[in-house]
Amino acid sequence: MKYTTRPQALLLLADGTIFYGKSIGISGKTFGEVCFNTGMTGYQEIFTDPSYFGQIMVATNPHIGNYGVNAEEVESEKIMISGLVCKNFSFNHSRPDSESNLYDYFEKQNLICISDVDTRALVSYIRDNGAQNAVICTDGTSIEELKQLLANVPDMKGLELASKVSVTEPYFFGDENATYKISALDLGIKRNILRNLAKRDCYVKVFPYNATFDELQSFNPDGYFLSNGPGDPEPLEGVINLSKQIINSNKPVFGICLGHQIIGLANGISTYKMFNGHRGINHPIMNVLSGKGEITSQNHGFAVNREELENHADVEITHYHLNDNTVAGMRMKSKSCFSVQYHPEASPGPHDSSYLFDEFVANIKEAKSLQTV
Repeated sequence: MKYTTRPQALLLLADGTIFYGKSIGISGKTFGEVCFNTGMTGYQEIFTDPSYFGQIMVATNPHIGNYGVNAEEVESEKIMISGLVCKNFSFNHSRPDSESNLYDYFEKQNLICISDVDTRALVSYIRDNGAQNAVICTDGTSIEELKQLLANVPDMKGLELASKVSVTEPYFFGDENATYKISALDLGIKRNILRNLAKRDCYVKVFPYNATFDELQSFNPDGYFLSNGPGDPEPLEGVINLSKQIINSNKPVFGICLGHQIIGLANGISTYKMFNGHRGINHPIMNVLSGKGEITSQNHGFAVNREELENHADVEITHYHLNDNTVAGMRMKSKSCFSVQYHPEASPGPHDSSYLFDEFVANIKEAKSLQTV
């Protein structure tokens, strides 16, 4: 057996706190807001979720890489996280249908990772002190220099990131002979959202985040979809104005994650940056309409202001988070428009909330039936 010594590495938080570990062998440094995910599986889908763009991911699952990677288990074309912090990094993998190991996958995309970190202590620290910017360093740069570099990294609050992950040209997904047509605004859309729409007899045209209403309308859609995505929703003034036009078109609208926040802002309801955010595949949600609980997949650091929503004449809460009572879903009373803060498409995660795609299609069917009367 050959024994090797891996280089020392560190994670420096914006408040000066340092956590030490080891490099997996990819040298460099990377910056972003540190956050943690409580999921026990699905790491490849998490790493490729555009909603994580600009963030350093801390994995609470102690084993990362143990089942390798597979080209089919991605939510976008590349890794979206800025860096990874984990306890045990597995260079070997044992799943029969894995195509490669996680190290080679990271090396091809130059993803910086620090392992052998006390992730329980780190997550506890983040929970107590809040999300903040951080840097992973595996190349030996001095702490003083890292502090200077980190001081220049912009805070997530006020940071517009949807433009960094959105497509630049429209594209189609699904069967062109499908019954329903959807215009989807790409703010960082996950591939499994498109799969869920396509398997419900929808043909989707995906538009860039800065598309105009005329462009979305030119597809003659039966409904509109506003996707998930990274960053602060408030700087997306063009998208907020676009969503107002979409809502006023009186066609069914469905928003997820960032799209949910945009719909709130379009109705004059503010958003705010959360202390920690919700990230994982085990978050409990209460469906106010059905009275049933759901276990959901979540990934967000901003939320819609509950007090303002409760005082709004035309918007009502449909779902809330059972851990902290934050808004998890809402709908408009006067329009066929609803949204959720979490990820009903899962990937990874439970399928408790996949019915929301059925509700969206049901709204479209109803709208089309009224047009033919």
